This record gives sequence, C-alpha cells and structure tokens, in this order.
Amino acid sequence: MTDQLTTIAPEGAFAVARGVTRLFYRHDIMMMPEVTLRNNRRTDLMGIDAKGQIIVVEIKVARGDLLGDNKWPEYLDYCDKFYWAVPAGDDSGQLIDPLAGEAFLPERTGLIIADAYDAEIARPAATQTLAPARRKVETLRLSRLAMRRLTRVRDSDMEQRNLDE
Repeated sequence: MTDQLTTIAPEGAFAVARGVTRLFYRHDIMMMPEVTLRNNRRTDLMGIDAKGQIIVVEIKVARGDLLGDNKWPEYLDYCDKFYWAVPAGDDSGQLIDPLAGEAFLPERTGLIIADAYDAEIARPAATQTLAPARRKVETLRLSRLAMRRLTRVRDSDMEQRNLDE
C-alpha cells in the first residue's frame, strides 16, 4: 500500500491572502499576515517593497463584510499604497462593483483579484507617500514583528508575549 499526500486547496480569505502574497513576492514585496497597527486596527496583509514603501491589503470575501466595514479608512495613515483583495470567480462581481464607488476611494485604493495560487492587480493603487517619521516607525515595527514571529517558529518553547501585536 502506498501513502498518498492529499493537497487541499486553501479557501476563503486564506486562499486570497496566499495568492496576493505570491503575486507580491514575485515583485519583491514581502508581506506579513495579521499585523496590528498602532491605532489597534489589524490589517489582513501588510508588507514592504524594495524601496521601503509600505503596502496594506484588506481582504474581502463576502459582500456584507465589505459593505459593513467602516474601519478601513483608518489603515490609510499607515501605508503608501492600499489594496482591496477579492476572490476570483463567478461571484467576484458582487465585491468588485461596490469597490468602484466613491465611498471606497477608487482614485486612492487598488484592487487585486486572487485565488489560492496567484493574483492579478486589476486596478493599481495610487501612492500616498508616508511622512518619513511614520515610515521609520512602521518599518521598524514590521521588522521586529517579522523577527518575533520567526523566533516563535524556531523555538516553540519561547515565552509567548504580545509585544506590539
């Protein structure tokens, strides 16, 4: 009898996050999931490109979640570029159509359509350059968070403390 590995494709927001992360990785933009900002809002994905620009991605997989979300503008003060990411598929229009409305700042925010394996930028995000002091603070926070998470992976017995998360 042979053992078979069954690969299960990720679903929902996890699948979208995976596709977006793969897209950005190819463009030398490193992303991290679930990053808490200093205003206590939590981004779905936050990353940094080779030039030091900070990117935030808000993932929406349900129309109700998108239309009921009134906290996302609070992310804009913490990034140079902001993207919405939605799943690819027949129902994606239910999410894409509202994102073209004025309430979602289409002139400022980008749009990514993703599945578990890849993603495509459907609308590029405009760059809104962060102040140098804010960029320094956020870059340092991202760096320390990445190192803290890597330390936890490498040493699972490490004391779990919630520092800056």
